[in-house]
Amino acid sequence: MAAPSRPAAFGRVAAPRPVAVVAGTRIPFSKAGRAYAAASAEEMLTASLDGLARRAGLVGERLDAVVAGAVVRHSRDLVLTREAVLGSVLDPTTPAWDVGQACGTGLQAAVTVADGIALGRYEVGVAGGSDTVSDAPVVVSEPLRRALLRARGARSAAARLQAFAGVRPRDLLPVAPRTTEARTGLSMGEHQARTTLEWGITREAQDELALASHHRLEAAYASGFLDDLVVPHRGLERDDVLRPGLTAEQLARLRPVFGRGETATTTAGNATPLTDGAAVVLLASDAWAADRGLEPLAHLVDTETTAVDHVSGAEGLLMAPVGAVARLLDRHGLGLDDLDVLEVHEAFAGQVLTTLAALADPAYCRVRLGRAEPFGEVDRARLNPHGGSLAAGHPFAATGARVLASAAKALAVRGGGRALVSVCAAGGQGVVALLER
Repeated sequence: MAAPSRPAAFGRVAAPRPVAVVAGTRIPFSKAGRAYAAASAEEMLTASLDGLARRAGLVGERLDAVVAGAVVRHSRDLVLTREAVLGSVLDPTTPAWDVGQACGTGLQAAVTVADGIALGRYEVGVAGGSDTVSDAPVVVSEPLRRALLRARGARSAAARLQAFAGVRPRDLLPVAPRTTEARTGLSMGEHQARTTLEWGITREAQDELALASHHRLEAAYASGFLDDLVVPHRGLERDDVLRPGLTAEQLARLRPVFGRGETATTTAGNATPLTDGAAVVLLASDAWAADRGLEPLAHLVDTETTAVDHVSGAEGLLMAPVGAVARLLDRHGLGLDDLDVLEVHEAFAGQVLTTLAALADPAYCRVRLGRAEPFGEVDRARLNPHGGSLAAGHPFAATGARVLASAAKALAVRGGGRALVSVCAAGGQGVVALLER
């Protein structure tokens, strides 16, 4: 199929130009083992791409780039994003490739596409991510793996049998999938439980944030806010993580799952569950959007990615977004009061609350951020106004695209303003973005 015609205004530019967030689409998120138990990451990403293409009039169109990724990957997902494009309604000559930044993958993919648009290399692209924990690859033990490799190269049946001579019965058991940090041996939940305790965040405060997330997402579905952001898939029309009518009493009855003894406060209710799903967002130049008669939801103004030293214990694993927020806001001379919407990924309620506490803490801002004054308190009415990951779920690589689209749509609904998007990631990293309309 021929490349789409482009107005004379299109082309390379000498200075960065505005990057429009035009649309976003995702399939409903589902708890692992439920609706998408038999779905692959490729299938879910393809479904999201198709939903976006049909809504934005891109069926059969060649885009300049599709960038996405997955955290939980099979060997068959060698070129996941490209395969999703080939299976979608987009023109098969659309270039596509994968990126990986743990839970920040979806937002980092948007950074990649946005940079290309800002510099004039692209006019339009799609960013996102897909993840399935239900379809996680099964890993065999190291002795069995080595035996299988030896057997593969054996030339006779006897040699193949001999390859397994050193394998013991215990070696036949699969290795349970883990999401621990390679350098600490601790899971993300264990890391955050320590940080939550260090900052003195109470169980009640965490449950309160989780309750608000569910109530706001429920209201977002009821109001129609998500009508053009979510497309049904495999019979699912809404996130099945969402618990309509959830009460504080129900949350209070849940037992802690991370932490130890009486100080443990992280439960299945105030931490995101293992989730399957995919999400994508359409980014473009203003000229491209105007040529297609598409009104941008908002503009992606700037981004920042930072990391902390969680290995030495100098910082909590998921505290990196604090530094990223500080650098981004200071670069633009903005404060928290200048933000109308804050979309903060709710990996754990404790993570969100420690981030907010750090931004308001004079000592932390002085020592860690080098600021004479703290940023102050965040207006909770502006925080995840349409619900967050605690209610929607968290398919690792998909969350960045979800929160970016939600923030852009929120600015469009209110008719203008600024939004901050923040995602914490494994490895002690954080990705944030600033939107304006």
